[in-house]
Amino acid sequence: MILDNIASSDIAQEIYQLIAELYPICRSITGNGFRETLKIIQQYIPLSIHEVPTGTEVFDWTVPNEWNIKDAYIKNSQGEKIVDFANSNLHVLNYSIPVHQKLSLAELKSHLFTLPDYPDWIPYRTSYYKEAWGFCLSHNQYLQLKDEEYEVYINSSLEPGHLTYGEYFIPGESTDEVLISCHACHPSLCNDNLSGIAIATFIAKYLSQSNPRYSYRFIWIPGTIGSITWLAVNEAQVSNIKHGLVLTCLGDGGKFTYKKSRRGNTEIDRVAAYVLKNSPQEYEIIDFFPYGYDERQYCSPGFNLAVGCLMRSPHGSFPEYHTSADDLNFIHPQYLAESFAQCLSILHILDNNQVFLNQNPKCEPQLGKRGLYEGNNEVKDKRLHEMAMLWVLNFSDGQHTLLDIAQKSGITFDVIKNAADRLLAHDLLKLMTEFVIRHELCN
Repeated sequence: MILDNIASSDIAQEIYQLIAELYPICRSITGNGFRETLKIIQQYIPLSIHEVPTGTEVFDWTVPNEWNIKDAYIKNSQGEKIVDFANSNLHVLNYSIPVHQKLSLAELKSHLFTLPDYPDWIPYRTSYYKEAWGFCLSHNQYLQLKDEEYEVYINSSLEPGHLTYGEYFIPGESTDEVLISCHACHPSLCNDNLSGIAIATFIAKYLSQSNPRYSYRFIWIPGTIGSITWLAVNEAQVSNIKHGLVLTCLGDGGKFTYKKSRRGNTEIDRVAAYVLKNSPQEYEIIDFFPYGYDERQYCSPGFNLAVGCLMRSPHGSFPEYHTSADDLNFIHPQYLAESFAQCLSILHILDNNQVFLNQNPKCEPQLGKRGLYEGNNEVKDKRLHEMAMLWVLNFSDGQHTLLDIAQKSGITFDVIKNAADRLLAHDLLKLMTEFVIRHELCN
């Protein structure tokens, strides 16, 4: 509903092109690949880049050493590179310590990772918090290894540095904030989560050209340690966050999936469910569980924020997940555009879901003398708008949001919002700003 004035095919290609630009970069939870990613996003929006030093205590965690990599390979006894980081950055166990030595095949095998069920794919594996080294390769490559001596080389560094994250803030009429969060730490994996990174970027660009009611805070962070660090560094301001979405896995053709916040009945939960229910795509609403993406940090008991997670196919539910098959062929511009539209529709309703008080509550006010009632029941649209005004007047008792009224009436939110705007312009409604604050606090 929100993309009526946007050429969806254009935005689809723009989102896909950003993903294609970011795809070759070797990202991790720290390091230059993450910084390079943020610098490319800065070409679209003026985000701020923050650096948190290694060793910083963030609740029960510590910001780890920074990891960077230049090259890696495995050579056979003839000096041929049979596994080469230059061909795919997934070939190296992410966060591998530096190594350069010769090993027998038996010694090498304990450092190799494959996917026997998908013998042509390269797995994505990490070792963030335990020093190790290793290589990932297709199982077909693995089966071709001969019993000979191999040279292994990983030109990496793991030393004190910084954890980096990007942040973009759009001030609104209210200091209350909506948080949009995505993990940006995976290397060449498109659905998880270049899709979330790119869609968040274009949502931020779109909203920066509007005048929103809420303030919007976008963050591009490394998974888990990034949200923990962001919450620790910004704990004094976290109370400003009234709603939030974690964006991930939004480029595949699976049905939309919304994972509720821990509280389960927050306004963002109700809005997301309404948008998905009224869209043509298949969808599923699932309850919160303490595993997945960064929603589990925002929804931890000490914060318990109203943050849900929007995705298409959930993590681990598609075989391409965390493999080289999650490439530019796995995602599609059409699906990215649909996801972009769903996100904007959720934020559009959230931003306009207000509560009003009828200023003429004793019986119906006479709409005709105010030019609000055309009296032509044969015109479908006019009749619909007249009914919407009656619904808004009757339920604008200081206890119902516009979304409540849309759901009760079966009339779309935008028609209900338009009716409220017309009634407000004729002084028949009063905006209940204080109620909105109380309403949010009691959820």
